[in-house]
Amino acid sequence: MKNIFLLTFILLFLTNCSSDSSPNPVVEEQMYFPPNDGTTTWTTKSIADLGWNQSAVQPLLDYLELKNSKSFIILVNGRIVMENYFNEHSATTPWYWASAGKTLTATMTGIAQQDGFLSINDKVSDYIGTGWTSETLAQENLITNRHLLTMTSGIDDYVGGVYSDDVDPSSLNYKADAGTRWAYSNVYVKLQDVIASASGQTWSAYFNSGLRDKLGMTGTWIQSGNNVVYWSTTRSMARFGLMALNKGKWNTTQIINETYFNQATSTSQNINLAYGYLWWLNGKASYHLPQSQLQLNGSIIPTAPNDMFMALGKNDQKIYIIPSKKMVIIRMGDAADSENLALSDFDETLWTKISALYQ
Repeated sequence: MKNIFLLTFILLFLTNCSSDSSPNPVVEEQMYFPPNDGTTTWTTKSIADLGWNQSAVQPLLDYLELKNSKSFIILVNGRIVMENYFNEHSATTPWYWASAGKTLTATMTGIAQQDGFLSINDKVSDYIGTGWTSETLAQENLITNRHLLTMTSGIDDYVGGVYSDDVDPSSLNYKADAGTRWAYSNVYVKLQDVIASASGQTWSAYFNSGLRDKLGMTGTWIQSGNNVVYWSTTRSMARFGLMALNKGKWNTTQIINETYFNQATSTSQNINLAYGYLWWLNGKASYHLPQSQLQLNGSIIPTAPNDMFMALGKNDQKIYIIPSKKMVIIRMGDAADSENLALSDFDETLWTKISALYQ
């Protein structure tokens, strides 16, 4: 009798164990990173593989071409899902990032900090000397590297009543104490001087070794008026976006520490909730636009995911990062409509068409 009870117990135990285990466990797809060997190798994934809506592809492409796009890429888990070029542009043609390149400067500031060259909480004048503005010494000494990262230097963004990107001392005038006013301004570029001084290298050399080459990017910084603008292929921009999706990590290497990257892509001050360290943030309660002190309620792009953060540049250069969907989207080209600094109505309509792919 004892043997019968023992046998019954063992059978029940094995049955329960079998029912608790899934015969076909779901294996999460690993993130893919393209090789850094200079080849064009990049793994793809089809719309069909993702179960997306194939009929939404052509309306999206038609809209992109209509709106003066040069290139468009969607990555999911690092794999190319869409890659399209328009208006005689190609995969090997460089194009300008405009202010989307601000995020390169923000990233390099974090790298310089982890390399021990600087602290974002230090005064700017600790690195490039005093007199870099036309402010009084007391006013200038309030400005830290963090203030440049968050667009809260307090420096007037208008010179003679006209928006100015001039960063000569004569054009950098006091408007408010640092930290008390948000204004989209080209003064952030002084961070490149800070990094060069702190590292003892030229800005380009430190950028190339610290970020570009580690991601397998190509591209170069080109002087354009008062700005230094990054030019690269669309895939190089996508490589940077992929690193951003992975919170500063490229393959098995942490290029920039995750703590800093999380700070960079979170609300950085209490004036413009939709701004981090030179990154734009979607899904916040309110936002400010460039050249405006008006607070607007709601998300910047209501048709896009709330967790999206963005690198946005003049004439609709776009890097969209959507962590919840493991997605990176790149758009390069001329202005979709009229010339703009970073944001335009184009974003909202574009996202209506993008989201039609997967909804």
